[in-house]
Amino acid sequence: MVIAACAWAAVAVPVPDWARWALGGTAVAVAVGGMLAALMGPAARRLAGEGAPLSVEERKALTVAERIEMVSNARHILLQAATGLVVVGGLVFTGAGLVYTSRTLAVSEQGQITDRYTKAAEQLGSDKRDVRLAGIYALQRLATDSPRDRDTIRNVLAAFVRGRDACTPAAGKTTLPTQCTIAHEKLRTIPSIRPEADVFAALTIAPALANHDASITSQADFSHVRFPRANLFRANLSGADLRGADLSGADMAEAGLRDAALVGAKLRDARLIGADLSDAYLNGADLRGANLHGAVLNGTSLYGADLRGADLSGADLRNPDLGVTDMHMTERYVREVAIVDRSTKFH
Repeated sequence: MVIAACAWAAVAVPVPDWARWALGGTAVAVAVGGMLAALMGPAARRLAGEGAPLSVEERKALTVAERIEMVSNARHILLQAATGLVVVGGLVFTGAGLVYTSRTLAVSEQGQITDRYTKAAEQLGSDKRDVRLAGIYALQRLATDSPRDRDTIRNVLAAFVRGRDACTPAAGKTTLPTQCTIAHEKLRTIPSIRPEADVFAALTIAPALANHDASITSQADFSHVRFPRANLFRANLSGADLRGADLSGADMAEAGLRDAALVGAKLRDARLIGADLSDAYLNGADLRGANLHGAVLNGTSLYGADLRGADLSGADLRNPDLGVTDMHMTERYVREVAIVDRSTKFH
């Protein structure tokens, strides 16, 4: 009765963990005590051959010393068995204790991760660039320590970039940088501008946290960001979602853009010398006048892309879909509208 009550309370009643363990321990202790009593009493006599009360003749046939010896031997055997049960019970309790400790540590660790995330997220809203940069690197470290939070951290960093692109007025300002207001024909007359350190860090860290084997929703969402005439030399944006992004005149030489989604992106007059655009999606992208000398476009989707005046000398255009998915985008068309040479690879 006591065992059942304690076990039921430990499982069904909402009590603190320490009380749950106390009730469970009480149930086990009572059960072990009852088992020992049974082993020392009736079970010992049954093992000694006294399954039923002795008759008068049997009592006369056995001496007191013989009966005591038989019962003592049986008790010794059963005590050994009971000791084994206690050892097993101890192991069970030890294992349960380790599990409880592990869970406690996991909860504590998750609490620490939450605190770290909250602090880092708060740093992103600071007025000081160094503080924001520290928050970004703190989130990067947190993504390594807690893989389950990678998606959340990636989305936070991507939102940070979208809210601080080159053509978004800074807090308290209404004027835009020159590269956002100048006519496109004059865009190349101004020097390329490196994004601020915190924005550039978030821009390159977020894509690295994406699962490139999953759908586009797992990519770093930089869709429609504006970085005209930006200096993104050797920036690794592989797998990033840059649909509709304005990268006109940007210096993206030797940039990593493998698997990137650049559908409808503005890349007019962009400098993409030696850039890796393998398996990227450039459907409908504006690449007029872009310098793609030596760029790798192996497997790149170019459906509807505007390549007029683009420099594709030395570029790798080996694409099994070229001229199949888009009858307009044929090798002949590319040779007619773009700049190619003998080193341009089509096959």
